[in-house]
Amino acid sequence: MQVHSLFDLQEFIRRVLALNFQQAIWITAEIAQCGRSKGHYYLELIQKGSGEELLAQASAVLWANDYRRLRAALGPDLDAVLQAGKQVKMQVRVDFHEHYGLKLLISDLDPAFTFGEVERQRRQTIATLNAQGLLEQNGSLALPPVLQRVAVISSEGAAGKQDFIEQLKGNKFGYYFDCQLFESSVQGKNAAAEMLAALAKVAAESAFYDCVVIVRGGGARLDLAAFDNLELCQALARMPLPVLSGIGHDADETVLDLVAHTALKTPTAVAEYLIQHNLFFENRLLQLAGQLRTVAEFQLKYGALELNRLEMELALAGRQRLNRAVQQLDTWEAALPALAAGAIRTQRTRLDHRGKVLMNAADVQPGELLETRLAEGVLRSEVK
Repeated sequence: MQVHSLFDLQEFIRRVLALNFQQAIWITAEIAQCGRSKGHYYLELIQKGSGEELLAQASAVLWANDYRRLRAALGPDLDAVLQAGKQVKMQVRVDFHEHYGLKLLISDLDPAFTFGEVERQRRQTIATLNAQGLLEQNGSLALPPVLQRVAVISSEGAAGKQDFIEQLKGNKFGYYFDCQLFESSVQGKNAAAEMLAALAKVAAESAFYDCVVIVRGGGARLDLAAFDNLELCQALARMPLPVLSGIGHDADETVLDLVAHTALKTPTAVAEYLIQHNLFFENRLLQLAGQLRTVAEFQLKYGALELNRLEMELALAGRQRLNRAVQQLDTWEAALPALAAGAIRTQRTRLDHRGKVLMNAADVQPGELLETRLAEGVLRSEVK
């Protein structure tokens, strides 16, 4: 039995690989890890199965000279591609060293492949959210009349966050905004998870805020991939507060923008939106105050006219009653003598019918019967 040394075996493998992979080849893989040292990029590439099981793994390196060449050709898209979690298409040369083992040497990258993969995942996320009825859920929330207590999700040192705060502070109307920062990275492999955690914290304290704002500055297109994360967008859609986004891109629209209550292009645009929203409320108050003043003035004028009318009617009614009373007195004055004379005649007649009234003792003769009517009772007597 022939026995080989480890070096002999490794050298044999190197020759076989060199013979079969004389030219660079294009491969697709996912970047599991990406580190940089002295200008060189060291990557761990993986391929997963349909069940997310690991099918293959290999190390790759992008030397500093090749990085500078590709950076000049691809611009900032290269840095956006060289991040953990990105699906990449790259040209590699297979290199095997007896001491260092197998390594893939990167000579070229195709950002279009990564962008296409990101777009495919983006469309899949949109379809899932649409099927779950979440695309318009946050947008259906009513905005409070005044947006003043603002929960801000951003990185402490983000230029976009600073622009947002400065725009609010510098508003010419003197509006005050209470902005509380829930810190989270807004790009990179941890961005989606950190923003998800920040949303959960805001939701737990939702009674203390009027709205949520997510802002960041500009960057490469692939930096927006975190905003297409399905779990993040699901959580945002279910937020009890309206969410406003301003993630610093004029041309690109993320899934988060679609799910948010209001999507604006930049952090300063979000700040201006809040200012204008509150200005509209103030103008509406002033308009209502003007309408109330007009109604009040009309009611006062109408009331004054009504009082004048009642005063005139009261005065007229008083004069009419007085005139009628005077006329009645005149009538009674004219009729009183005749009434009094008639009453006297009536009483005389009644006396005449009741008998003779004696005024002198000489008017009676002895033996006549007399009847004397007293206050109580009647006396009958005979004259002697």
